[in-house]
Order: sequence, then C-alpha cells, then structure tokens
Amino acid sequence: MTVTQQFMPAAEAGLAELDARSISAWFGERKVLDRVSLVMPAGTVTALIGPSGCGKSTFLRTLNRMHELIPGATLAGEVLLSGADIYDPGRKLTDARKQIGMVFQKPNPFPAMSIYDNVVAGLKLTGTKVARSDRDDLVELCLAKAGLWNEVRDRLRQPGGALSGGQQQRLCIARSLAVKPKILLMDEPCSALDPTSTRRIEQTIAELSHEVTIVIVTHNMQQAARVSQQCAFFLAEQGTPGVIVEAGPTEKIFGSPQDQRTSDYVHGRFG
Repeated sequence: MTVTQQFMPAAEAGLAELDARSISAWFGERKVLDRVSLVMPAGTVTALIGPSGCGKSTFLRTLNRMHELIPGATLAGEVLLSGADIYDPGRKLTDARKQIGMVFQKPNPFPAMSIYDNVVAGLKLTGTKVARSDRDDLVELCLAKAGLWNEVRDRLRQPGGALSGGQQQRLCIARSLAVKPKILLMDEPCSALDPTSTRRIEQTIAELSHEVTIVIVTHNMQQAARVSQQCAFFLAEQGTPGVIVEAGPTEKIFGSPQDQRTSDYVHGRFG
C-alpha cells in the first residue's frame, strides 16, 4: 500500500452516507428544530440554506454530536452514518467526532502551534495512531488535499496563526482530514474570507467531494449553486421551530422549486 492510499480520507473504507431522521432540537424549553429528516448521499456536497435563525447550524451540530455540548441542549431522533446511529449509547463520542469532522465559520488553528503540528493535532485528540515515520507524508498529503501545500511547504515549522485567513481555513480543513473522516461538516467556512480565498476554498470543496461526503451551511446562494449537488432549504416562520421546506438536487431547488417560499428565498425576495 502506498502512503497516498494509506491516508486517503474516505476511499479507504468507501464513501459514507449520512441519514438524519426526525431530528428535533431544544435549547432549554425552546424548540429550534422540528422533526427534520434529510439524507446526505455519499460522495456529494449538500448545502443547507435558509435565513438566519432557522436552525441550519444547529442541525449541522447534531450531525457530529456537538449540539449536546451546549448546556441545556437536548435532541430527539437518529443520525445514521452508513446505517449505524452515532447516538447509540454503546458508541463512543470520540468515534463519532473522528468520522465526522467539522470546519467552523471562523478559522480556528492553534495560533502558537506550527503549521505541521496543527495538521497532526487531531491525531492525539482522537487517539489516532500514525507511525512517526509516516507523519511527514500525512502532513504533506493533507495540506495538498486542502490546497495549501505549495504555499507553506517551506515554512511548516512557522506558527499557523501567521497565515492569512483563507490559508488558516484551509489549514483547519487539512487538520480535519488528518484523522480520515468519512463526513466533513462546514459551517459557513467562507463567510469571513475575501473573494479570492473563497474561490480557493470552493475549489478545495470540489476536489474533496470525490473522497469525503460534505455538508455545508452557507448564506451565499451563488456559492450553494456552485459547490453543491443537493440543497435543503430551512425555514422557521413566526417563532415556530425550523423545518426543511424543500430538499432536492441543487439545479431543481434553484431552477424549478416546488414551494413558492423556496423560490422567493433563492431569488432574493426575502431572507
């Protein structure tokens, strides 16, 4: 087995499907999601769209058990990763986090840690064992997959916090890839970036989608149309919990949606 094959994030075990079934979520007594179901097919990019406050990011956090970290937060329903419920009592939390990675809205590399050490940081956090002799190859592969290797190859021992915002976000993607996730969740990964950095992140998403299933929250309708194959439109009306109004192939959601509210949103008439 070559080093590249050894560290291929998703191809090693096959692409994985994520299936959320009847997800309801609460913050204390306030219900923010109501029986949301969505299949996120293997090897595709699914975009979650909708106005602020409709539950998109909350739904995203339920997909790798981050919702339960919030004091007073509860949920009901199932999240199946290749048919197995990540909320099964017998399943370790670290196992779910290892298989379902997350890239946040604001780049969050460990600023004082080197670029190299940022990439391998997740190995220790998830208990992933990689021989010391293989770590250099892993770092190069993950940075290359995140579209960053050529820009940082000569300064791997410099602090990750010294990189530009777009480079920091790609470093965070590389860090997520190092533990070989099957799913990569992205919560508005380009919202704090300039147009050039945004285009580079979008290229990275397109390149990665052949190896890892991606779910992205975005408020940018043009971005959703560019990067995704499937869209789910979330909406919370008049204080009611968020629901999915419509989901389906991206070209259909933007070109011939079934619900007038979907049409109004994707064409900028509200939200």
